Amino acid sequence: MTPDPVPLCDINAQYRALKTEIDAAVLRVIGSGQAILGPEVAAFEGEAAAYCGADYAVGCGSGTDALVLALHALGVGPGDEVIVPPFTFFATASSVCRVGARPVFADIDPVTFNIDPAQIAAKVTGRTRAVIPVHLFGQCCDMDAIRLTAADHGLYVVEDAAQSLGAEYRGTRCGTLGEVACFSFYPTKNLGTLGDAGMVTTNDPGVAKTLRALRVHGSEVKYYHKYLGYNMRLDAVHAAMLRVKLPHVAGWLTRRQEAAGRYDALIEAQHLSGFVQRPVARPDRRHVFNQYVVRVPAAHRDPLVQHLKASGVGVEVYYPLALHQQECFQYLDYRTGDFPASEEATRTVLALPMFPEITAAQQERVVSVCSGYLRQRLRTAA
Repeated sequence: MTPDPVPLCDINAQYRALKTEIDAAVLRVIGSGQAILGPEVAAFEGEAAAYCGADYAVGCGSGTDALVLALHALGVGPGDEVIVPPFTFFATASSVCRVGARPVFADIDPVTFNIDPAQIAAKVTGRTRAVIPVHLFGQCCDMDAIRLTAADHGLYVVEDAAQSLGAEYRGTRCGTLGEVACFSFYPTKNLGTLGDAGMVTTNDPGVAKTLRALRVHGSEVKYYHKYLGYNMRLDAVHAAMLRVKLPHVAGWLTRRQEAAGRYDALIEAQHLSGFVQRPVARPDRRHVFNQYVVRVPAAHRDPLVQHLKASGVGVEVYYPLALHQQECFQYLDYRTGDFPASEEATRTVLALPMFPEITAAQQERVVSVCSGYLRQRLRTAA
């Protein structure tokens, strides 16, 4: 018999577990007639801000919207530079461009995949206005070092926490580690809805007020436009579903951490540690494993990906090309070789299935398939 496939992320598992509550929340919104913003969104913003430890949360249409709104609200625009890592999702850098600024890349720490604070300091110029540390895969950046550099040079710190809701740095949750923090509620995230949604958190009342105006075409009073804003509002149905899910996040994150621990033990038990490099969680941080990303030798990465897919195991490469190598950023005049740690990551990383409901049996199968690939290659080499 062919074993059941193991998905990269089973987004329906949470719906099955919470179907009655989610269905009721959606019907409540439909019955209210309030489809966009309104009391459902306001309630979610208050609950999400409390979870993050922030004074204010402003819901919006996506994590990308959150980044654009945050930069605009801080006054970042044409002529400015914003330092970002080249190994991250595209939106981190594209959002800088969307407000008219220029992304400046700084390489990553090869152990955590997060931006290297020493590289940030080397990239600061008189035009630098902000830095966007990306808490990649569920682990916070080295925020003390980053904030020290930012303070020395008068820079804004904009957390890209799209993958890291609930992650902690030295006991403090991401969301208050900079001037603003940006979250995504895409379906695969630690807290996800059935569509696109996002949020910005801040402790600055003035920034919060500007964010709220910018998301509705720059209007503080309906039909009176203070800014050239955007249509980046949060739909009430997404807020309602997120309100149902938010109280369960703590348990889901614990289960992600337990699953990561099982992967670690299975890789060791299968004698794969010399072939599969496990993710490293820094001792002063709470890694919440939005993804479980490993490294394998570059020559084996793509063949292993194909072997996993052929075996019915979900797998993804986050990310196959660094941002400075993307066609749309060629105008920035970077070259291959400029950011060796990021480029090496693109050649060696792969993400194994990770979601709160993943079972030990599913994980055993994933690691067994990896082990089978290695055995097959060793026999071929012999």
